[in-house]
Amino acid sequence: MSSQVDPTTSFECFSINGLILQALKELKYQNPTLIQTQAIPSFLKGYDLVGQAQTGTGKTAAFAIPILNQINLHQQNTQALILTPTRELAIQVTEAFRSYAKYLTGFSTFPIYGGQPMGKQLQQLKYGIQVVVGTPGRVMDHLRRKSLRLDHLTTIVLDEADEMLKMGFIEDVEWILQQIPHKCQTALFSATMPHSIRNIASKHLNNPQDIKIKQETKTLPEITQRYWLASRLSKLDALSRILEMEGNSAAIIFVRTKATTEEVAKYLQQHGYTAAALHGDMSQFLREKVIAQLKDSTLNIVVATDVAARGLDVERIGHVINYDTPYDIETYIHRIGRTGRAGRTGVATLFVTSREQRVLNTIQKVTKHPIHRINLPSAQQIQEQRIKQFKAKITEILKKEEVSDFRNLVQQWIQQEGFSALDIAAALTFSIQGNRPLIDTSIIESEAIAVKVKKKKNLGFNADDRSQREQLRKKKKVQQKTGKKHKVYSSTSFKEKKSVAATNLSAVNR
Repeated sequence: MSSQVDPTTSFECFSINGLILQALKELKYQNPTLIQTQAIPSFLKGYDLVGQAQTGTGKTAAFAIPILNQINLHQQNTQALILTPTRELAIQVTEAFRSYAKYLTGFSTFPIYGGQPMGKQLQQLKYGIQVVVGTPGRVMDHLRRKSLRLDHLTTIVLDEADEMLKMGFIEDVEWILQQIPHKCQTALFSATMPHSIRNIASKHLNNPQDIKIKQETKTLPEITQRYWLASRLSKLDALSRILEMEGNSAAIIFVRTKATTEEVAKYLQQHGYTAAALHGDMSQFLREKVIAQLKDSTLNIVVATDVAARGLDVERIGHVINYDTPYDIETYIHRIGRTGRAGRTGVATLFVTSREQRVLNTIQKVTKHPIHRINLPSAQQIQEQRIKQFKAKITEILKKEEVSDFRNLVQQWIQQEGFSALDIAAALTFSIQGNRPLIDTSIIESEAIAVKVKKKKNLGFNADDRSQREQLRKKKKVQQKTGKKHKVYSSTSFKEKKSVAATNLSAVNR
């Protein structure tokens, strides 16, 4: 929840269904945020709304809670439609609805967006979805197919309208708004209000309530913030490499789903880490056990969802890894606030894909705090780190532990079997390295080959550039003399190709 709360108000003041209040209580939603305080009562009274608020102010709950309060759970027809600019936001909003509707028997919601199998969407829509959340392009597809019908629609919400404008979806949005029933409550939320967004509001909203929430500047503890831009290397491999360099520092890894908590925790366990999952479907006993083990150093890594990690306060956490990009700024701040406690220093690492860089830019803009890009450690660096840690561990034992009995055992071994002390030490080192070998030439060699291949691809013309260029010029002259010409694309055809490419790119988010 946002720090911009109204301490004088509670959710009980809004005459909300008790089952929704029960879910909010479990989510630790104590006081509504400023936008919720203003939007929920107006929404419940049936007013159209224009809300100007930044991401992270609690606007999703501001429209989701009143929509849920008004849903007819006995009808499976689509009663509410939420338009979002991206598939990621569509998934986030859907998950928010599900968490608030945890105790509403018969409630259904589903995200529809480009890139998802059409068959699955058609099946869900045929069964009946009360709240549909989707990107404009895919919603248009279903409306034209008549697989999505709006006959019983009572509410439509445009979420992050300014982002839809930036991504070129406004014409799609206008077309969709023309398809909705005349008596339909409409709400528009946007971080900024450019002229075109105002035009949509004046054209399609009926005497709307205007709500504007001033964005407060976020303050962050002294935490080193950094990000890794996802490449061809899998996120699991990247995670393993980063953790390798952290030593035994306690860490929390944030993911979006309970399935991912189990997947990542299992992967880390298989690679020699003491790790455990933490998600909402676990019993209270198991959750408390995991947290206790993290506190007493039995566990070093917890892989958690945001909901499961609410209220988690463990001073020894030195690293927070956003394995899955948070949906909003407030979630990001809550996540990284798990480290750097009690005057300690902390590190926060964010995994982002090229598609998610907008989230990264927004976080930096609102928090006024730079997040620096990092490169993953190489295989050579990882191997050196493993050897360093191994030496440190052995040195500590030699300095602090009484090993005379073991020394006698080794001495007897040498006399009986004829092995040297060096051979025995090497064999012991080999036996205790586990699944993280101290010397793994295969990794280094494969990485070196990959670098060579990449360099070769990037070089194009190498040391023989001049001679190759000269040969091309001579070949061109010969072709011109013999009447053979290279195909030359006109500027018009190039523009057309560029336009088609741009169209295909924008279609990814549909």
